[in-house]
Amino acid sequence: MNTESKIGVIGIVVEKEASVDVLNETLHKYREYIIGRMGIPYREKKINIISIAMDAPEDVISSLSDKIGNLPGIQSKTVYSGEN
Repeated sequence: MNTESKIGVIGIVVEKEASVDVLNETLHKYREYIIGRMGIPYREKKINIISIAMDAPEDVISSLSDKIGNLPGIQSKTVYSGEN
């Protein structure tokens, strides 16, 4: 397990509102690693765009992103600091 802290950003697109409660519960479990969160409702497209900034070991960030991406109607993509 890699315990070196990294800065990462998870970009999330929510297409199904029914998954929002589970998404919020999941994010709450990782709150100690979350630096900030920004949500943008894109009403014209009926989606929500969320950005999560984290400071955590890479495996923790990856685990959260995987859990989010496996929720129905939600897509996620992760970018780490220092990547080319």
